Amino acid sequence: MLKTLSPEKSVEQVEHSLLQVLLERQNANPLNYLSEIDIETIAAEMDLSRSRVYSTASFYSEISLTPRGRHLVRLCGNAPCENAGKQALEDALRGELGIGVDETTEDGFATLENVHCLGACYMSPAMKIDDRIYGNLTPEAAVKILRDLREGE
Repeated sequence: MLKTLSPEKSVEQVEHSLLQVLLERQNANPLNYLSEIDIETIAAEMDLSRSRVYSTASFYSEISLTPRGRHLVRLCGNAPCENAGKQALEDALRGELGIGVDETTEDGFATLENVHCLGACYMSPAMKIDDRIYGNLTPEAAVKILRDLREGE
């Protein structure tokens, strides 16, 4: 008796599913990243090669392969935000956190990252902390947001 094979998923369906799984696994990790074990496990669970999973994970800026802070502070670096004062925001946040870009505070509170675009040009300069976007920021307002977040923990 012949076994009927189910139709193969399209490349787009596999990529969408893989991206969803990568993000879910990362969000479940308190250090906001995917470990080597995560990559191996996802590859096995989805019957994909490790290199396929790794290349997808390393392509997207939302996914990290290194540990990060409890809060992800992302500064928009697109032209409207740059022109509206992004560098002053970055300087203020670096001073407040005591770290540089792509670094994590010693206590694991936050990681500061630059991203290409947050899609918030209408409220430049903008930053995103975790899943929330803040716009029309001054350096003082950005620092206050961070302080309030720390106090709320």
